[in-house]
Order: sequence, then structure tokens, then C-alpha cells
Amino acid sequence: MLKEIITAIQAYFKTHRFIIKHRLWKWILIPGLLYMLLFAAGLYFFWTSSSAVIEWGFAKTGVQSWLDKFNDSWLRFLFIFGRVMLHLVFLMFYFSLFKYTFLIIGSPLFAYLSEKTEAILEGKDFPFSFPQLLKDILRGIRIALRNMLWQTVYAISIFILAFIPVVGWITPLISLMVECYYLGFSMLDYSCERHKLSTSQSISFIGKHKGLAIGNGLVFLLMHLIPFLGWLLAPSYAVIAATISLYGEKGDNKPLA
Repeated sequence: MLKEIITAIQAYFKTHRFIIKHRLWKWILIPGLLYMLLFAAGLYFFWTSSSAVIEWGFAKTGVQSWLDKFNDSWLRFLFIFGRVMLHLVFLMFYFSLFKYTFLIIGSPLFAYLSEKTEAILEGKDFPFSFPQLLKDILRGIRIALRNMLWQTVYAISIFILAFIPVVGWITPLISLMVECYYLGFSMLDYSCERHKLSTSQSISFIGKHKGLAIGNGLVFLLMHLIPFLGWLLAPSYAVIAATISLYGEKGDNKPLA
């Protein structure tokens, strides 16, 4: 799996050169601008509202009143650290919901961008077919909804785990790995569809190549650490990198098996 994670990460560097060489910037900037604006606005409103939710949760469970009875600096440190962990878990959950909404809205462009990338890699054209494009869009929406359902189940479990002292500290890491996997999964599925894999076959294939999904999703998330520019480039870079990564490190025009 480590080798595949490295392959997926290296695909992002190849993606940058690929975009410059084939002048694909217009397919990067249009969805990127929309994504950047929506993400910035959503992040602001979510972060402010999540504080109120956490306060309400601690009040209802009695944790806050229990803590007030003690004047222990160590307990207060654990409490503050736990709040930070909860904020991060909530942030991952918000990002998941936002991500799937955007993937559904942007599925026509992402399906086309993945197809165009593969056409360039193979040195041939895929004739445009509106019925096929519509099929790709519906497939992308189904996959996004399916992944959102499963990730929500995991998110609820992780949220409950976050309330357990000490053990809850690892929940952001678990949440991060789940987020990376399902994000990369959505990006890889565009290529799986084009290679005539059914939904169940795609799930099985990507399950066998978890490293590609995790590596793709990881770089996508890391790009968000670069305000505005990273948000602008992340979505389309992830789609192209996912397509390139399926051809292996050497780009030998053969999807991984």
C-alpha cells in the first residue's frame, strides 16, 4: 500500500507538468474559483457554529459541570485538548459533506476532465457521447451518495469515540484516513467507469488499491493548507492525478490491475 500512496503523490507532480504541457488551465480555473468561494464561506460559518454545538454537547452530557467541581490543571488540559480534537473531527465531517455536494455539482466537468486526461495519455480521442456523459454523471452521483452514507456512519462512530479520554485523541487521525480514502475513491471511479467496471467491480478494485485512493485524497487535503491558491487548484488536480496514477509510476498506458 505504501508504494501506491507514493505513486498517487507523485501523480500530482506529473499533473502540474501535464496541465502546462497540454494547456488545460481553463478546465482548472473555472471549477476552482467556484470551489474556492464556496469552501471559504462554508468554512467560516461552520467553524463559528461548531463551537456552539460543542458547548451544548458538553453541557448536556454534564462534562462541563463535572469539570467545574475540580480545580485540576491536568484535567483542564485534557478538557481543552479534547475540545480541539472535537473541533477537528467536526471540521472533517463538514469537509466531507461539502466535498460530496461539490462532487455531485461538478461531476459533468470532472467526468470530462478525467476522460480528456486519459485520451491524451493514450494518444487517442474518445468521441464525445452525450448519453455516455450522462451515464458518467449519474454514476458519479451514485458513488458520491454511497460514499457519503458510509462515511457518515464512520463519522458518527468516530464522534462518539472522541468523547473517550486519551483514546479520543487519535480520532482526528482516523477521521483523516477515512476522509482521504473516500475522497480518492470518488476521483478514481471516473476512470473505473470508463474501463467498463460496474459499481461493485469499482468498489472491489479500489478496495484492492487503497493506497492510490488514500494518497490522492491526502494531497488534496494538504493543498487546502495553502489558502486560496490550494483551494483553487485542488479539485481538478485531484481528478487528473487520479487518472494518471492508474497508469503506474512510469505511465505505461496500462491501468493497474
